[in-house]
This record gives sequence, C-alpha cells and structure tokens, in this order.
Amino acid sequence: MKVILLEDVKSQGKKDQIINVSEGYARNFLFPKKLAIPADAKAVTDAKNRKDSEKHKIELEKQAARELASKLGEATVKIVADAGNDGRFYGAVTSKDIQEALKAQFGIEIDKRKFELDAPIKAFGTYRIDVKLYQGISGKLAVMVVEK
Repeated sequence: MKVILLEDVKSQGKKDQIINVSEGYARNFLFPKKLAIPADAKAVTDAKNRKDSEKHKIELEKQAARELASKLGEATVKIVADAGNDGRFYGAVTSKDIQEALKAQFGIEIDKRKFELDAPIKAFGTYRIDVKLYQGISGKLAVMVVEK
C-alpha cells in the first residue's frame, strides 16, 4: 500500500515522501498516529504542490539574500568610538555594535550572529567584514571606525 508520510518516520522515510508499506502497518500504526495518509490522487497532488511551494519560497529567500548582499557591498557603516588623550581606542567594536549602526544608518536589520568577526575590532580604521546571509550566499560590509 502506498502512503504519504506526514512526519518523519524512523527507518521508513521523511515528511511528504511517498513510500510503500504493508497494509497492516499502515492501518494499525501509521494512520492511527497520524503519521501518514493513503496516497490517492488528491493527496499526491497536494504533496507535489507543497514541495513546489517550498521550492518557490526558497528561491525567493535566495533572491532577497543576493539583493541584500549587493546593498551591503555598496554600504559603509561608520562607527564613532571614544579615544583617550593619546589617541588610543577605548573598548572594542563588536558584532552587536555593527548591527545597531547598520540598522540606524541604512535601515537594514541583520542578526548579529551572521557577522563573521574573528575578534572584536580594537583599533581605528576601515575593515571588510563577511556577512552570512543565506546558505552559500554572503556579502561584504565595510566598517569604518573613527575617533570621536
């Protein structure tokens, strides 16, 4: 009997996969626990439409990530930091500071965990930072740390 899985079933398959199982297993285990439904024409069409919809959603997210990467390439975030009398930099610039400055200056909101900083920035100057936007898509952001 062919069934469409509604959830991942150990040693059988993944969600939305069409598998062939015995009638007893389907009737006594899968159907009562709402793990699968019979694979009739309507259910197969619905599963195919869900897969197509998911693919379309992923493509839209990738396109948005590519557009954001091009915006980040053109942007330079300016962060003003305190310095002492001798011109030394106090504190450090972290990914949270970069996130807040990017939102304030350009209105772009990115999670601070997506900025790839090896260590906090502890000197004045201009830095190029990688930003992971989507799986396989990243952008570079210019960060300029200047003295107050």
